[in-house]
Amino acid sequence: MGRWRPPQAASTALITRTGHDRLKAELDHLWRERRPEVVRALAAAAAEGDRSENAEYTYRKKQLGEIDRRVRYLGKRLESLKIAPEAPTDRGAIYFGAWITLEDERGNEQRYRIVGPDETDAALSWISIDSPLARAALKKRVDDEFAAELPGGRAIFVVVDIRYGEA
Repeated sequence: MGRWRPPQAASTALITRTGHDRLKAELDHLWRERRPEVVRALAAAAAEGDRSENAEYTYRKKQLGEIDRRVRYLGKRLESLKIAPEAPTDRGAIYFGAWITLEDERGNEQRYRIVGPDETDAALSWISIDSPLARAALKKRVDDEFAAELPGGRAIFVVVDIRYGEA
């Protein structure tokens, strides 16, 4: 089996101000703090002698490669991202950055925030604008019903509430 993988679909280059600041802070932390720590540890492991049987040296080389990969990715991604305005002019419809409350077919309510693909977080209920649920919900208004093709099958939702800003 080859290593070829089909290219991933291009993700939306939108991000919230908070998400952008978080990615910049991660890049800064990796470059100014984490990478120098790993380089020092790598140099100490290399000074121990035979590198072919030195597990610490191998581990630190791998760790440095992971940090460098993430730094390269963040550097390129931050250049291409566009910070979205805090709220659209039409606050009655669902757009990027909205907090939405949806009711499913069984009457269960769920609350989500639509954010960029670089800042999704399931624990916070932040979903990507590229997700099937967010795509189906875009431009809907309170009391609108819509269907979304989710991994578990087709689901129908009703928009209960739309808010912009923090929570």
